[in-house]
Amino acid sequence: MKKYLLAVQLDESAPAPSEQELQEQMARTSEVTDEMRSAGSWVFVGGLLPSPATTVVHPADGTTMMTDGPFTETKEQLGGFWVVRCDDLDQALAWADKCALACGAPIEVRPFQDAQWA
Repeated sequence: MKKYLLAVQLDESAPAPSEQELQEQMARTSEVTDEMRSAGSWVFVGGLLPSPATTVVHPADGTTMMTDGPFTETKEQLGGFWVVRCDDLDQALAWADKCALACGAPIEVRPFQDAQWA
């Protein structure tokens, strides 16, 4: 089975949901995660703090420089993700469909590279 990243894309320029909306969203996403577990597709799930909590480590000339905030200036940021095992892209897209409806945000679907080091 191939692994896919289902990445939640959040628009940080949009108004934040109310506490009730957030609780409802979390309940819906928990239901989808439980469904993934029951189906044997779930590998890992994680939510991320907003982009101001980000530190970016930039490589340059054999050293690094650390900066606050996201690497690119954009209103859309990675808000969280699921890692799932699926037979194919169609199955991953079906999970992404459920995730998008549950969390109310776009979901980017991206396959992991086949592990060359394993």
